[in-house]
Amino acid sequence: MKTKLAIYLGAFWLVACSTAPDKLGILDVKKWRSDRGGCYGLRMAEVDHFKAELQSIKGMHINDVGELLGRPDVNQIEDRNQKYYVYYLEKGPQCDQERTKSKSRSVALRVSAIGLVTEITFQNGIP
Repeated sequence: MKTKLAIYLGAFWLVACSTAPDKLGILDVKKWRSDRGGCYGLRMAEVDHFKAELQSIKGMHINDVGELLGRPDVNQIEDRNQKYYVYYLEKGPQCDQERTKSKSRSVALRVSAIGLVTEITFQNGIP
């Protein structure tokens, strides 16, 4: 009985303390997470890989997205409990001063009221 308990606790510990993966298909999410605000050009270099994984990200719960891609650069709340997670792709005014409005290229993940990614768009600035 103690052996089974130890196995269950060990398995729980591994799952609970696991770190975010380094890759999502061909997208290097470790680079993505390390390029806060798109200020180092790492996200821009990963855009084609990001586009290749769009279907993997759509339908994902926002908690999983946050763990995978890191904290968004902009978290914009919309009507009916929808929100956008915006990640800048290139260097711009947001790099010099956080929370500065920017027209830099970005990707926005639209999140439904139940926390699922429903749409992903590319634009300049925020949607």
